[in-house]
Amino acid sequence: MPGLVIAAPSSNSGKTVLTLGLLRALANRGVAVAAAKTGPDYIDSAFQAAACGQSCINLDPWAMSPDQIAALAGWQSAGKSVLLCEGVMGLFDGAADCSGSTADLAAMMNWPVVLVIDVKGQSASAAAVIAGFAGFREDVKIAAVILNRVGSDRHRAMIETACREHLPEIPVTGAVRRSDLLALPERHLGLVQAGEHDALDTFLDKAAGIIAEDVDLDQLIGLVSGRQLAAASGDVSNLAIGIPPLGQHIAIARDTAFAFAYPHLLEDWRRQGAELSFFSPLADEAPNKGADAIYLPGGYPELHGQRLANAENFKASLAAMAARNTPIYGECGGYMVLGEALIDASGQEHEMLGLLPLVTSFADRKLHLGYRTLALSETTALGPIGTVLRGHEFHYASTIKANGTSLGNMATATGDDLGRVGLVKGSVFGSFFHLICR
Repeated sequence: MPGLVIAAPSSNSGKTVLTLGLLRALANRGVAVAAAKTGPDYIDSAFQAAACGQSCINLDPWAMSPDQIAALAGWQSAGKSVLLCEGVMGLFDGAADCSGSTADLAAMMNWPVVLVIDVKGQSASAAAVIAGFAGFREDVKIAAVILNRVGSDRHRAMIETACREHLPEIPVTGAVRRSDLLALPERHLGLVQAGEHDALDTFLDKAAGIIAEDVDLDQLIGLVSGRQLAAASGDVSNLAIGIPPLGQHIAIARDTAFAFAYPHLLEDWRRQGAELSFFSPLADEAPNKGADAIYLPGGYPELHGQRLANAENFKASLAAMAARNTPIYGECGGYMVLGEALIDASGQEHEMLGLLPLVTSFADRKLHLGYRTLALSETTALGPIGTVLRGHEFHYASTIKANGTSLGNMATATGDDLGRVGLVKGSVFGSFFHLICR
């Protein structure tokens, strides 16, 4: 199935909004389009899902093997005309050892790249940037360019003239004008979540209208005509993410405080025979009574501390399940909620579930960011002692208290030891580590 990568020289070039506009514009034209995001980002993926009307998967060339990526891409794009995959950071940027970049994914899957260039403050120099990117790796093909934040028709003409003279083989398929309509609100972990964006459909339709006017969509789709995904298939029987289901019926917290769960992980659990149900702690809901495992994903519990503290039904139900030795797994935000208390950015302390001897705080923020491996030092529902998991860490919380048995040893992408992390108490366990695969 044809795939196309939307990438840029750096972050903040506008590739996310352009990808959203392209997805919605193509969907509005009746094109069966699938969505993917390079790397571990949850928030961009949720916006893409809203733009095209189906889930967006993460394809992570650092954490996942080529076979896993090919199987996921094939499953995601089954029955579709094209898969649009948004890049992460700059095209050639990856982990600390430079692995896992958008370029690695494009080369792995033989997908052409559309390079989005923020041309504000430059003209012919943009052509030099494009030339540098086009010649940097022989196995990565820059198939087209979209100019973003163009100031005027004259500005566009100057850049296109330079591109035609120096890069005649790389077409400029679009030039998008500067517009306040193409701005999304942000917070400390990135964009404000899709579910919290007022009038999201209106925004997406406006973006699609601008993109449809400023980008040659037919030329863009023509870039992938006749191309095929490497080992494309709609079959996920060989997906092998490697993470066993937490139980036969997994109840998963899902609302604006617990929104960071990977579709590929949930799909793999379904493939292995697990039933999934969802509940909202913010609405003070209890998990499904038939559940034999609980998953509290990451999110923004620090923005909802008092509501969670007041969610007595939720708290009582999880306490009862912990007393019955039901596996309860918390990841990042979910891990913080399993603790005794969470201190928000204003310094106010909120009582949490109290299932782990843990207190976390946002009063003194410190960024923790990067790809990680986690070697389990305790047997849990994620695997036996010694199991090595691959994922990432991205949070601003500080740990005030963490007493008891740790979950495992964490290391950076380059193997630097970060020490013992997480907690295990009975059947309850968690850490700040976001699980991608094994």
